[in-house]
Formats: sequence, structure tokens, C-alpha cells
Amino acid sequence: MRNYNGDTMNIHMNLGGDSYDILVERGILAQAGQYLNLDRRVLVVTDTGVPAEYAKTLAAQCREACICTVEMGEGSKSLEGFARLQQMMLEHGFSRKDCVTAVGGGVVGDLSGFAASAYMRGIDFYNIPTTLLSQIDSSIGGKTAINFGGVKNIVGAFYQPKKVLIDPELLKSLPGRQISNGLAEAVKMALTSDRELFELFESKDIETNLEEIIIRSLTIKKNVVEQDEKETGLRKILNFGHTIGHGIESSEGMSELYHGECVALGMLPMCGEEIRPRVIRVLKKCGLYRILRYDWEKIAEAAFHDKKADGSKVTVTTVDEPGSFAMQTMNCLDVIRLAKDCLEGLEA
Repeated sequence: MRNYNGDTMNIHMNLGGDSYDILVERGILAQAGQYLNLDRRVLVVTDTGVPAEYAKTLAAQCREACICTVEMGEGSKSLEGFARLQQMMLEHGFSRKDCVTAVGGGVVGDLSGFAASAYMRGIDFYNIPTTLLSQIDSSIGGKTAINFGGVKNIVGAFYQPKKVLIDPELLKSLPGRQISNGLAEAVKMALTSDRELFELFESKDIETNLEEIIIRSLTIKKNVVEQDEKETGLRKILNFGHTIGHGIESSEGMSELYHGECVALGMLPMCGEEIRPRVIRVLKKCGLYRILRYDWEKIAEAAFHDKKADGSKVTVTTVDEPGSFAMQTMNCLDVIRLAKDCLEGLEA
């Protein structure tokens, strides 16, 4: 097994002309100028929840930097937020040779990447994720989007970054609940694709193995995206837990829950009954186990007013054994019944 606390780890995303490197190294933010082309105009996008010194550290390495700080939260992934970034680039004379760099979590990455994809029909985009959720999942793969009409990520584009820098040191500023939020995506990928990673969650200390968790999760997603960049088949496994999870997340009254917390709950109904107790123990260990009161009508409306739904049916990923999965098309009402029976039967 590789030493996960060594030098720079380079994970290469092989997508032909859209290939790029994902570099994992503690302290790499302070060395970003060695890896990114910052000798040009750079729009540095961050949000109010990210320590301001992160964006300033990057900006100090740029020839000409403009820092745009948006409000923390999904509300910034809007047409107004998108327009603000376009206006800022226009006012500062950005050309096709300039770039956008995200320094933040998934909201900042989604918004920045989409803005880069649209400005002058596409300029360079770099991603420096600052949350565990974005380091593990959303910073790679090229999905960029904003929310519209009450629907999450409904307007967007597949637009790959030119490079991604993962700095585990940035996670030190996160509260424990945000670490748990990110771990949900790692558990998701372990369940579908990496039995050894799932067993790590079961048997080892998470904090001391966090870098290994990040790298193994990134490697899983890289392998999936290389085979199915535009989500026509295999990449749908990355939506494991998301159908019900998005429904919970988007339903009224659940706004206090984080994305990963919702995905964790969404995974449980999609796990076989034999494996479910093991998954529950892992979720408890990760701080992701919740007992809630659900409004199933609103969850159903939110879940299936979604781009993954096709008429009255939806394709879901199920797991009976760690490291393996199946895909099946189910009636939307049957998915809700399955989720209701599972989640309302959970014990405190």
C-alpha cells in the first residue's frame, strides 16, 4: 500500500484533449504558482465561509487577480451569481487567454466552472477545493451548474478544469460536521467500488487515514469519469444515494441538513438488508446517522422533478456487498415506498 503522507500525488484524468492532473499535497496552495499558469488575469472566486487568506494566498501568486467573494450557500448558485461573475470579468477586460480559479467548496466550484465555460465560449478553469466534500467528489469530473426554478443543478455544462489542486491542510479550518459531510461521498464510493476502503471505515481511525480516504475516493471517481464522462451509463453509480438524498435536501423544512448528510440517508434504502447494519455503523462512526421526520410527498416531488428521472421511472444504484453494485430502473413511487419503509424504521 502506498504511503499516503508522502510527496505530491499526481492522479491523471485521461480524457483525451480534456485531460488534466489532480495534484494532492499538503501545503500546495502556497505553491500554486508552480503548477498553475497564473501569469495572466485570474478571477479568484471564493465565498464568505472560506477563510479569506486562502483566496489572498492564491491572488498573491497571480500577475493580476480579481477576488470575487460570494455568499456561502446554495443561494449563490443562481443566475444572479452567474451574471455577477460574467460582469466582473467583462469589467476587468478578461480575454480568452485569462482564467477562473475556484477557491472554495462545491458551490464555488460549480458556479465558477459554469461561469468559465460560458465566458467567451470557454476560458481556462482551475479548481482548488477547500472542503472535504469538494476535495473528494465535486472538484473533479467536469460537472458545473447553477440552480434554477427551484431545481438543483438544472442549468449547467460538462466543463473539465485544466488542473485541480487538493491541499489537505485546508481542511483544518473546517468544523467536524463539515468533515462528516464530505465523508458521506467517500462512503458512497467505497460501497459501490472499493471494498477495502469500506473496511477501512469499519476498522480504522478516520482522522489519521483521511489522506488515504481522499486519494482512494478521487481514484474511484477518476476511473468512472474516464469511462463515462457525460453520464450515459457507468457514471450514474456516482449518484448512489442521491435520488432520495436530493429529495430530502430539496424538500421544504430540510434546509438545515448538509448535502452529505442527505446522501447518507439516501444510501440506506438502496443497500441490501444484510449489509445495511454495517452501513449504519459506519454512518454513526462518521457522524452521519440521523433520525428525522419526513414529508414524503414533498420529498417525492423534489426527488423526481429531477433530471435523472424519466417519466414515472428512475434508474437507481443498489448495493448488496461492499465494492459491488447493480443498476435497476424502478417506478418512482416504489422508490419512495422503499425509502419510507427503511428510513422510518430506523432506531435511535
